Amino acid sequence: MNRNNRHGKNKSWNNQRSYSNNFQNNKENFSKYYEGSRQSLSQENNENLKKNEQAIKELKSRTVICPLCQKAITDVSSALSDKASGSPVHFECVMSMLEKSETVGHNEKICYIGQGRFGILYFENPRDQRHFTIKKIIEWENRDAKFEWRDEISSLYSQVL
Repeated sequence: MNRNNRHGKNKSWNNQRSYSNNFQNNKENFSKYYEGSRQSLSQENNENLKKNEQAIKELKSRTVICPLCQKAITDVSSALSDKASGSPVHFECVMSMLEKSETVGHNEKICYIGQGRFGILYFENPRDQRHFTIKKIIEWENRDAKFEWRDEISSLYSQVL
């Protein structure tokens, strides 16, 4: 029996030719069919991108004053919320306020540990910053609280990036 006629077909054993021809035809049909819709989508995306960039520029141009030091906050994305009012405050102002109010012992340091919390960390070896023990957790921001200024920033940046 002839190898090429084994299954009654005059094709290669894995149908390479017919697959590649079908793939090429499908690819051409796909590009013709969606060519117009791609152009309208790209124009729509460009318009949305420009709107978001304009909104970010407008947000950055606003002057937000820190209630602790009475100076302008230039990087609102790194700000924390004030405990009393919920308005943005400088991260550095919160750190200096905590350093004044908390007593820090030998080989201890106040650090930001995330989610609006600070901690007093104890280092057995001050040169090795990888190994530490958290002695005290200081809740600065309430976890459940939603801040309008932070929601606005996150929504704008998540749409652009």
